Amino acid sequence: MPTINRQWLLAARPTTRLTREHFTFAETPLPDLADGRALVAVRYLSLDPTNRGWANATATYLPPIPLGEVMRGIALGVVEQSRLATLPVGTLVQGMFGWQSHVVTDGRHLTRIDPVPGLPLDACFGLFGHIGATAYFGLIDITHPKPGETLVVSAAAGAVGSLVGQIGKILGCRVIGIAGTDDKCAWITRDLGFDEAINYRTEKVAHRLRDLCPDGVDIYFDNVGGEILDAVLGQIALRARISLCGLISHYNDAVPPPGPRYLGNLLIKRARIEGFIVLDYASRFPEAMQALGKWYMEGRLKYRVDVVEGLEHAPDALNRLFDGANTGKLLVKVS
Repeated sequence: MPTINRQWLLAARPTTRLTREHFTFAETPLPDLADGRALVAVRYLSLDPTNRGWANATATYLPPIPLGEVMRGIALGVVEQSRLATLPVGTLVQGMFGWQSHVVTDGRHLTRIDPVPGLPLDACFGLFGHIGATAYFGLIDITHPKPGETLVVSAAAGAVGSLVGQIGKILGCRVIGIAGTDDKCAWITRDLGFDEAINYRTEKVAHRLRDLCPDGVDIYFDNVGGEILDAVLGQIALRARISLCGLISHYNDAVPPPGPRYLGNLLIKRARIEGFIVLDYASRFPEAMQALGKWYMEGRLKYRVDVVEGLEHAPDALNRLFDGANTGKLLVKVS
């Protein structure tokens, strides 16, 4: 059994990017395992834009991480040692284990994972878990898509956006994805079935939306905010619905940016914008997992993971999200 736990501790508050200078890497002895406890070895660590917000001094939808504590993060692991009858050795579990190689748990606040033959372990993050639930509820519950409607998705080659676009196609929508490279645009149209793609780095998004959506945008799933949100607001249709999932373009700003210029279109078009946090849907996760699993088995839903090897690279890997360097779900393979 291991005797050392490797951990990234939050050492300072960022004002712009969160870099390794804001962390301390620690190797601490693992305690002797007490009765009613289990030792989990982390296999995969999920890197998400919300990691940046959790490092701030102010609360988001969760309290800020205290300085000197393990960096918060969702992870997947396997029970290596147990003195807890409900968690035998070999059990796969998922929870808020943080940026560390091991965690001692009393079995609360985690989810047991039942392996599915032929389904890779990384699907727990790439397709299921909080990523799949975010895509499912953020699109279906917030926007109520109807066949024939036009759906626009930003960060469309990311973990959530790539699933949202595919779910939109399954539900009969015409889907346009916005991404940051030609390769990403090719992937979402060629492999995932998006109808159109816009490269926001080389094309004027507002102009392309006018060309591609002459009757307006019925649904917008927003992962980025900023100029792209403004461009879509300028082209929304009557009774449009906007699902606000993330604002990644703002997370590293030292000063909040000005609000959208075309906010008035929400009034003129009698449209609606609604933010959500996937934790609000925790009690309904089985509903989403069942639907996603069915579509996956039917060959109608694909996912991709972008894996960085080694816990030591977690701080640098996080900024791949803000550089747009990842395609699909960004993970760190811890062990």
